Amino acid sequence: MKAFAYVNAADEKEAIAALGSERGRFVPLAGGMDLIALMKDHIVEPERVVNVKGLDRTIRKTPDGGLMIGAAVTLAELASHADAATRYPALVQAAAEVGTPQIRNVGTVGGNLNQRPRCWYFRNEEFHCLKKGGARCFAVEGENQYHAIFGGGPCHIVHPSSLAVPAIALNATFKVSGPAGERDVPAADYFQLPDRNLYGETVLAPNELLTHVLLPPPGAARSATYEVRFKQSHDWPLAMASVALAMKGQTVGGARIVLGAVAPVPWRSEAAETSLAGKVVSEQTASAAAEAAVTGARPMTQNGYKVQIARTAVKRAILKAAGATVV
Repeated sequence: MKAFAYVNAADEKEAIAALGSERGRFVPLAGGMDLIALMKDHIVEPERVVNVKGLDRTIRKTPDGGLMIGAAVTLAELASHADAATRYPALVQAAAEVGTPQIRNVGTVGGNLNQRPRCWYFRNEEFHCLKKGGARCFAVEGENQYHAIFGGGPCHIVHPSSLAVPAIALNATFKVSGPAGERDVPAADYFQLPDRNLYGETVLAPNELLTHVLLPPPGAARSATYEVRFKQSHDWPLAMASVALAMKGQTVGGARIVLGAVAPVPWRSEAAETSLAGKVVSEQTASAAAEAAVTGARPMTQNGYKVQIARTAVKRAILKAAGATVV
């Protein structure tokens, strides 16, 4: 690991002042679950590491009845928050599934949302892949069983954040702070495909920080998250889905359906939402929406199985949100 300077920022203002405008030279450190691994693997070699644990670590109601979650809130704190669990179950369910108890007690909301791709070619210093300034994506002709089935390249990573998927389903807004002040970014606009931003995954400038997640009042909406993983103990999902249903009596007035681990960004399916709107949730309508959700999937040479498990994740998330018992 390359030597670096360390800044222990007392608050948001000090943290922003310590970050520079050149990507990779000055980086924030929260729980460190992702950054330390990147540094050990020589994927990131910063000159300065800025401790951002002094950012807001509270979860509180907003004046309009929504919820504000500080970026420094740990995953364990979010997973055990009773009010959030009651009103925003999709988000809390996702937080509770991340990693192990040890990871959830250290990892933060902001860190989970901003973690880098887990693609083994990107993470291996021996491969100068497209995302690191190389000429090609090695996954195209290589080991691609965990890579994207949506998005079209040119880089075929899958987005690693578990919280990003329900955040978009719940229509969250991210508060971002930088030298020019604060700005609000809809969660759906925060993440960027590689054809727009090859060397990063979000709209964040190098000298900006995500400071809060803002959730609108849930009203009568019902939500849920469902993950399919290779092993249940400690793993990233092979596919996941978060669903938010705005109910009108027994029928779905509107839906937001977002898939995870299948594309370089959380993948919203408007086709699935349209399929479900105006229907009573049942095995049949959930299956039809799940089928619509995988329309347009383009598997690579070794990940065709992801189409089926993405379909399963969507169906079971819909049924779970509607109150059905899902194993």
